[in-house]
Amino acid sequence: MQLEPTSKPESGTAAEAGSQSLWAGLRDAIRGTSADYTKIPLRRAVFLLAVPMVLELVLESTFAIVDIYFVAKLGPSAVATVGLTESYLFLLYSIAMGLAMGVTAIVARRIGEDKREEAAVAAVQAILVALLVSVLPAVIGIVYAQDLLRLMGADAWSLEHGYRYTQWMLGGNAVIMLLFVINAIFRGAGDAAIAMRVLWLANGLNIILCPVLIQGLGPIPPLGIEGAAIATNIGRGIGVLYQLWVLFHGGKHIRVLARQLAWRGAVLWHIVRTSLGGIGQMIIAMTSWIFLMRILASVGNEAVAGATIAIRVMMFVMMPAWGMSNAAATLVGQSLGANAAGRAEAAVWQIGRYNMIYLLAVSLAFFFFPHALVGFFTGDAAVVAIGAEWLRILSYSLFVYGWWMVSVQAFNGAGDTVTPTKINVFFFWALQIPLAWLLALHLGWRHSGVFWAAFVSETAVGLFTLWLFSRGGWKTMKV
Repeated sequence: MQLEPTSKPESGTAAEAGSQSLWAGLRDAIRGTSADYTKIPLRRAVFLLAVPMVLELVLESTFAIVDIYFVAKLGPSAVATVGLTESYLFLLYSIAMGLAMGVTAIVARRIGEDKREEAAVAAVQAILVALLVSVLPAVIGIVYAQDLLRLMGADAWSLEHGYRYTQWMLGGNAVIMLLFVINAIFRGAGDAAIAMRVLWLANGLNIILCPVLIQGLGPIPPLGIEGAAIATNIGRGIGVLYQLWVLFHGGKHIRVLARQLAWRGAVLWHIVRTSLGGIGQMIIAMTSWIFLMRILASVGNEAVAGATIAIRVMMFVMMPAWGMSNAAATLVGQSLGANAAGRAEAAVWQIGRYNMIYLLAVSLAFFFFPHALVGFFTGDAAVVAIGAEWLRILSYSLFVYGWWMVSVQAFNGAGDTVTPTKINVFFFWALQIPLAWLLALHLGWRHSGVFWAAFVSETAVGLFTLWLFSRGGWKTMKV
């Protein structure tokens, strides 16, 4: 991608000038810029937003890979514990991500309208919402961790040794909520570079602490699977402290002042109301995943472990695509705020093409090297075979999934979080879950039935959502 030069080169060929322009753009993207994304050339706007968002999520997915790599050394039951706990965490992620969708849409729209004071007020109320919704899950997770694992079909090892991992992860969910919501504030404002630095700090600490606390080092005793959860909470907690420091000291586009630290009921309720659709769409998708994991648990621990590793691999390679999709949400929100609907639509189609090209390359890797990718994390032949099978099935539809991510983020960035929710109800609850049960348990396809059900539903939802986006109703949303 070539960006327009920030200054005219004094000498050299056109190719050299283009190279200088690219590096200058990359420097601006990583450092952050005060550029108005509704006015600068679209390709440059996409580049400045997408680069830090991609890098931000690449390290997030790197941590997920590192985490499961060391946990896998503790055995299939430890991996299964992580997978079963994540089934509940996905519910919390769905709330956090749903809030983030609403917050991004509101902040981006206010920035596009050049109402920065209102954007900062919305940021404070979003943080209050995140703190409030984290309390009940924390209490339930700490008190009922073993019961939650038992409900998901956990084995004896998980119930005896793994439940402390669940306690730490659910008990510390406030850092998850705040990490998602505050980074959504930065992204909506256009401060994607700050959000990137936050996750680099949080996950960099996670990557360092994870093997130390799991395996022990010097005077630090080995904590096993519990150490993975402690490392995660420490890393994310420090990331949240850094977020708050930057938010109150000011980024390139948004800053919270002391006088804005007050309860604003009307603004808070507006955030909740706008976010309900996003929370709904994520809860539907995540609860669907819980049902799939429950079906896999009925098949056996190897099926859960193989699926967990496959999902971690998929998360690793999908994060750049999600980063580009997040850039689409910001550009759509700010462009609609600036009454530039045509620019918003052009940004989505451009980012969608980038996603498709990238995920086609990933599909080739999943198709030709699935056993090597899963085998990197475990030597258990049964787990490798199951995880590799899912990666190969995923390879058939990833490019469609890439278009789904961008089109959904276009709806969310416009503030229309209800339409994707309705879509998810049908494709994930009415189609995916019954089909997985039918194929896996009733027809005896076991884990393969779950994987093919996911393929059918996710391919269908991708094509339908892209078609609905092309109709353009999202352009009329008011936030």
